[in-house]
Amino acid sequence: MTSNHPPYSARQQAQLGLLFISIAVVFWGILPIALKLSGGFIDPVTLTWFRFLVALLVSVAVQWSVGSLKQFASLDRKLWLRLCLAGLFLMLNYVSFVYSLKYLAPGVAQLNFQTSPFFLAFGGVLFFKERLNALQLSCFATLALGMLMFFNPYLDVSAADNQQVWLGVMIIQFSVLAWTSYALLQKSLLQRLSPANVLLVIYALGVLVMAPFSDFSQFAQMDSFEWQVALFCAANTLIAYGCFGQAMKYWPTAQVSAMLALTPVLSFSATAMVVSFGWWPLLFEAPQLDGLSLLGMGLIIVSVMQVQLWPVYLNRQAKSKPQAGAL
Repeated sequence: MTSNHPPYSARQQAQLGLLFISIAVVFWGILPIALKLSGGFIDPVTLTWFRFLVALLVSVAVQWSVGSLKQFASLDRKLWLRLCLAGLFLMLNYVSFVYSLKYLAPGVAQLNFQTSPFFLAFGGVLFFKERLNALQLSCFATLALGMLMFFNPYLDVSAADNQQVWLGVMIIQFSVLAWTSYALLQKSLLQRLSPANVLLVIYALGVLVMAPFSDFSQFAQMDSFEWQVALFCAANTLIAYGCFGQAMKYWPTAQVSAMLALTPVLSFSATAMVVSFGWWPLLFEAPQLDGLSLLGMGLIIVSVMQVQLWPVYLNRQAKSKPQAGAL
């Protein structure tokens, strides 16, 4: 059995949490570029199967080498059920998000998926008895306002078929709920399993379930660049989800969810950089960001920083108070 409280000081845990979630956000932020490139040579289900397969092989090798696979021996049926449910929810998230792109533009889909930090934060309150003070709640409100400002060029859907748009929105919200359920189930398992072992089972389940729906003949037709893109997507899965699992171990869900709000900002910034360098001009266009979008980006960053820095401030205030009875 693993301990849910690592042998680190509070400051070290805060630093580790920041490091891991920052890496996850960066990798998730640049992932849409690779996924866009992959659309020309492999279908989403087969690519997802390949990403899970590579992540599974690496995870098994690492966990076996450090002797961590023995953790599975102590699991009961209830914990195995949680593991399988976590894997199912993550697969539903992957598939439903890709399916929603048939009805929504990528920018609109990204906007709608940004309800995930709020579901995750309030899931932490409901299931893990975490607390949100008034300042943190106000930060989440300004975070929502900042995201609306940032994505304002994508809010006008008047020219689209409303029925299709609303269908896409509902699919996205299903994807959000699936991802949030996966994240909360993963956190509930960290008392008995390391984050790497939780993900190992999820990857294995994904490989088995998605194999019948994958077209393996596509791999024989890929050139060296396409293999590099596919391998990057696989490495992205391994690194981003591994770091996210570690961040959930060291940080409350409210702080983790606030940092996730930076993902679309990084995604839009990375796309703008690709366009400015003239890479793949037929696939990428400059993001439609105006002055209000830039102001919203600043509000998002300030809100995220406030959510992160407030617990540190409270900790320092508590330490600075004189002990009872002290001279």
